[in-house]
Amino acid sequence: MRSFNRSPSRNRLPTYLIVSLISAGVLTLSGCFHDEADDDMATQATYEVTVYNITNGQPLTPLGVVVHESGYMPWQLGEAVSTGLETLAESGDPSDFLTEADADSAVAMSTNSINGPFGPGSSEMVSITVDHTTSLQLTVASMLANTNDAFTGVRNWNIGGLAVGDSASTMTHVFDAGTEANTETMGTMPGPAAGGQGFNAARETLNKLTIHGGVVTADDGLATSALDESHRWLGQAAKIVVMRTQ
Repeated sequence: MRSFNRSPSRNRLPTYLIVSLISAGVLTLSGCFHDEADDDMATQATYEVTVYNITNGQPLTPLGVVVHESGYMPWQLGEAVSTGLETLAESGDPSDFLTEADADSAVAMSTNSINGPFGPGSSEMVSITVDHTTSLQLTVASMLANTNDAFTGVRNWNIGGLAVGDSASTMTHVFDAGTEANTETMGTMPGPAAGGQGFNAARETLNKLTIHGGVVTADDGLATSALDESHRWLGQAAKIVVMRTQ
């Protein structure tokens, strides 16, 4: 019967081979650590968000931009808006809106544009970097300055599926925050057409978000309106383009 015992000399690997195997193992482990670092860097995503003003005569106020997961709900048709969104829709200041967003655990990052209101034919861009997930969403809001409480924007727009170099675009409707009566009178709108009041804590009876029906203006018979035909819009007020650059 053949024996399976081997002499010590038959089981021993040559010294040069042991050294080679150890060296190869070290190189393999080093490669693994390098890959993990690359993976960590790859989880960062940078998005450039550009908003184009496509109205005829409505300045858009500084942007409020939020990148988040699906648990964040900035507004809902038929429901009362938050105080932060009321402030944005009446005064154009996005600060309180962004503070509310940052307090939500589903929000990854928020920011605002820094160049002030921008007029028809102009645009504003912000860049925002967050940890990437395929479920990331984008919310953007901006007031139409020559109105009582109208704002435009997009909410819960899925952007996590964009690859580096990809872009997507959408057109935005105009919303009525439902917090201030649409009197259009001098002194009740913060834009250059009226130069009036911004945020007012008192809320009108309606107090719920709707799609804005548009301004009436003095040209259409509202004699007390500080607006004219140039301040109207046709359904949409802005085009938003988001590009993933990293």
